Amino acid sequence: MTATAASTRQQQKERTRSALLTAALELSQEQGFAQTSLRQVAKRAGVVPAAFYRHFESMDELGLALVERCFGTLREMIRDAQRDPEVFDHIIDAAAEILVAAVKENKADFGFVSRERVGGSEVVRAAIRHELELFETELAVVLVKLPNIENWSTADVQMVARLFVRNMVAGAEEVVEMPAGRPDLEQQIIEGARRQMRLIVLGFKDWRS
Repeated sequence: MTATAASTRQQQKERTRSALLTAALELSQEQGFAQTSLRQVAKRAGVVPAAFYRHFESMDELGLALVERCFGTLREMIRDAQRDPEVFDHIIDAAAEILVAAVKENKADFGFVSRERVGGSEVVRAAIRHELELFETELAVVLVKLPNIENWSTADVQMVARLFVRNMVAGAEEVVEMPAGRPDLEQQIIEGARRQMRLIVLGFKDWRS
């Protein structure tokens, strides 16, 4: 096989995998991921069921890929923001805007996480919990650099990170449910998230580990 042929084959493989993920997202919106079958996904993607197994061993594995894609997008945006010193100096304001932008650009993915976080496949729910825990740990590394928190215990920093993540999850779910073309609602969500995070930060000064 020539290099060109191998490249073309790889591109086709990636397109098929993407089509399967998109099909699963669409079907999960219509009827829930747990009620979606492998054959339905293959049909919606325009491939035979046998082609599904070239990419995923099961529907659970496909669900895990969707979870990974969603959190990978958010994690990448947060890491990019950390590299910008101006963003870090205004991390509370920036966090709300970054979250809303990420959810708007990937609404179907975040909608999947929002729905499956509390229902459906236990494998997918466990993966979402794991990703949220990882996100809390990464956020704790950032938060410990803020004033009044640098001498806290690890457990307390993790606790605050968990509060922030829960706030962000609630905000993300609001964005998922937000109708298109409503910048007023979008601004309300951003401002609400900012105020709640600022309230958490106000407690830093008087908290003792």
